[in-house]
Amino acid sequence: MLQRAKAAYLGLAVGDALGATTEFMTPNEIRAKYKIHRKIIGGGWLYLKPGQVTDDTQMSLAIGRALLSAKRWDLAGIADQFLVWMKSKPIDIGSTCRRGIRNYMLTGQLETPYNDGDAGNGAAMRMAPVALFSLGDEKVMERYALEQAHLTHNHPFSDAACLTVGKMVQRALLGANRFELHELTRDLVDHHGNFRFNKYSGNATAYVVDTLQTVFHYLFSTASFEECLIGVVNQGGDADTTGAIAGMIAGGFYGLDDIPNRWLKKLNREVRAEVEAQALHLVRLSPWAARNLYAQS
Repeated sequence: MLQRAKAAYLGLAVGDALGATTEFMTPNEIRAKYKIHRKIIGGGWLYLKPGQVTDDTQMSLAIGRALLSAKRWDLAGIADQFLVWMKSKPIDIGSTCRRGIRNYMLTGQLETPYNDGDAGNGAAMRMAPVALFSLGDEKVMERYALEQAHLTHNHPFSDAACLTVGKMVQRALLGANRFELHELTRDLVDHHGNFRFNKYSGNATAYVVDTLQTVFHYLFSTASFEECLIGVVNQGGDADTTGAIAGMIAGGFYGLDDIPNRWLKKLNREVRAEVEAQALHLVRLSPWAARNLYAQS
């Protein structure tokens, strides 16, 4: 379990670093420049160093820092960590995230009001630490998922995406098979039909519906972590975030041994070390750990 937790969190960071190179490119542009993009080489519109990550991983780590500091769910602590991160002048920050964090800075509000423009993927991309911390209690995960989401995003599509991604990560860690994970996508489509992905259109934008359609298409049409991630990031668009979300689910599902070592070696060393440490400590604070690791003590 602890190794799978590391795989889910590392999968997020690897997908972020891999996808950042092709962010905002079209599939045709990617083919013309790389044929198939399959190496962590940095660059992209942000001119990243190889292995450098973006807001997907950075905001996830901010959540993890708050939870590990408090050793409990601490929404105000998460907001404080987001504010510290924003003030550090990160290389990239989405406009919806910036607005929500700025509102917290000015008013102290921990829930941004509903907004038609909040159907982006910026809350779903940071679900890995939430899923690990609440592992073993899906109802608790659902509450935490929406609370952290509403710091910056308040829209039914974002909410539904966060809940589905969180469930998929947790159930993958707990041993769900491909059919059981697919059932979760059917539940999502039953409630929000626009997430249907059986006739994938190829859109991979930051609109959370496009994001999850891309993730699901490649998750269920491939047979390995590497194949899934390569498919996702070669769609371009918001490739760092589609890569991050696909990476956390596929990492939990396939496990650590299936993440290519060449990608792990390229990942920024400090980021990799913090991701691995957070993964272990977050799970050790989870309901699953209370039942399985500490039951005899």
